[in-house]
Amino acid sequence: QVQLVESGGGPVQPGGSLRLSCVASGGTFSTYTMAWYRQAPEKRRELVAALPTVGQPNYGDSVKGRFTISRDHAKNMVTLQMNSLTPEDTAVYYCNAEVSVVRGGIAQSPVTIWGQGTQVTVSS
Repeated sequence: QVQLVESGGGPVQPGGSLRLSCVASGGTFSTYTMAWYRQAPEKRRELVAALPTVGQPNYGDSVKGRFTISRDHAKNMVTLQMNSLTPEDTAVYYCNAEVSVVRGGIAQSPVTIWGQGTQVTVSS
């Protein structure tokens, strides 16, 4: 079963930087769009950044110019570089991926999977 494992969260001071990573693993599969979402307490989950296999990234308005999403296709990894962090960036960050599992040599219909989340806390 394909799983997403995130790493890199933690506490950081305002103005600081953090780098989140997410690796997809488990069986034979292809990944399509990989993305990061976040959810702050008592708020809805929102898109932070998404990056398709081919094409340009898409960023949430609140992170444009500060965050950068990138992928390592060979490692099935997506990374989120976060700069100029503010307390408003405090949230649980979730990795998200559209994957197609290969079973018996046949690619299955793509499904969306989520990581377990990693906490980012921006505070002085």
